[in-house]
Amino acid sequence: MSTTDLIRNNIIDKLLTISNEDYLSALYQLVNASSVGQDKVQISEEQIIMLQLSDEDIVNGSLIEQCQLDKDDLQWLSEQ
Repeated sequence: MSTTDLIRNNIIDKLLTISNEDYLSALYQLVNASSVGQDKVQISEEQIIMLQLSDEDIVNGSLIEQCQLDKDDLQWLSEQ
């Protein structure tokens, strides 16, 4: 995986942990205003596989609500 892919994936991982709506809104506006957003993004084979697995989860009903996921994450973090 390239350095760019690693950086992008690390940013995505960090974004998934943010729950502050104002902070996320500000980040969204920053990214949305960027001209880079107009470029096509090349995704890796690993990312394609993850998207396919996500599609399978949706088809099989293997889903969890965001609020339950947040609670589970907080519980897991408190146990560490």
